Amino acid sequence: MAKKTVATLQSSSKRLTKAIKMVKSPKTGAYIFVESVMAPELVNDWLNKK
Repeated sequence: MAKKTVATLQSSSKRLTKAIKMVKSPKTGAYIFVESVMAPELVNDWLNKK
């Protein structure tokens, strides 16, 4: 369960994308949101990683 690209950020000439992933916490069992800012090419790899 992941929410794909949420926002596209630009800083200077480099394009960055902010991705948000919903992850189940092993300790409590509740869902938490993990955010990361990265290059657009890396988003799918990051979302597919467990």
